[in-house]
Amino acid sequence: MKGGKGLFMLVMSFFLFHSASLEATGQQNKTNRVLVVDQKGSGSFRTVQSAIDAIPENNQQETTIYIKNGIYQEKILLPKTKPYVSFIGEDQYKTVLTYDDTNASTGSTTNSSSTMIRADHFYAKNITFQNTAGRDAGQAVALYVSGDRAMFEQVRVLGYQDTLYATGTGRQYYKNCYIEGTVDFIFGSATAVFKNAKIKSLGNGYITAASTTESQKFGYVFIDSTLERGTANPQSVYLGRPWRPHAAVTFLYTKMDDHIKAEGWHHWNNPENEKTARYQEYGSSGAGSSVTNRVTWSTILTRSEASQITVQSVLGGFDGWNPEKR
Repeated sequence: MKGGKGLFMLVMSFFLFHSASLEATGQQNKTNRVLVVDQKGSGSFRTVQSAIDAIPENNQQETTIYIKNGIYQEKILLPKTKPYVSFIGEDQYKTVLTYDDTNASTGSTTNSSSTMIRADHFYAKNITFQNTAGRDAGQAVALYVSGDRAMFEQVRVLGYQDTLYATGTGRQYYKNCYIEGTVDFIFGSATAVFKNAKIKSLGNGYITAASTTESQKFGYVFIDSTLERGTANPQSVYLGRPWRPHAAVTFLYTKMDDHIKAEGWHHWNNPENEKTARYQEYGSSGAGSSVTNRVTWSTILTRSEASQITVQSVLGGFDGWNPEKR
């Protein structure tokens, strides 16, 4: 089969890692189940959802769903009862999981999600997650993630309003990813790190709308990332606004284009949010990075304070998870 050798090597590399991962987390079954999805018929499944449906309930076995190139227009749900699953695409630009639902068409922002990941211990690489409802469709989620220890590497998340719903109280890691949108396009309550991420604004609006709970030390943390102007106007985009009180967002060493407004942050028309929002910055660069005119209720960290914020310190938690050791 064309590309068979490449597929074999990719699957083997993930088998070796997942075996070590299972051992580290105390899992007994170190066998990696591999399911191949190809809409053209060369795999065991033609849709991603049918491959998910084949995984047993209360799964404890590492399972890799390898998805061959194609545009998969389907609603995808990985339920809480199916942890230890990986989605591996053949090519991040050519392996596309997409749908076009909206808040209006489904009755809620959550239900608009093209792909929904509720399970813990999830990993994705080389995939585009997309919602094609369009710029004027309102809330339309491309990717919803609520599981703990979720990791995304070299993925693209495409939409307009509410593109990425990173929610729940679990931990999420986005490495070398591309995310685009207009309004509140990274939003929710998760503790999440975005490292070496490219975040592109496709219009005037807000990048983040965190709803971090008071008990969480961190919400969204961006490290060594880039905020691109895209098609937004200069001085037209806020770094974030608090969807709920206690929203927490941190930008460290991030390149910011001139679309970022001088004041940086917005209180969502509720001055009370200024008392609880936890917005922090340090060491960023670019035309939008100047902190001189930032709102007085945001925090400019010291070098010492910023040095304490790392992938490990944010995501380690009670079990010492370190996705950088993957």
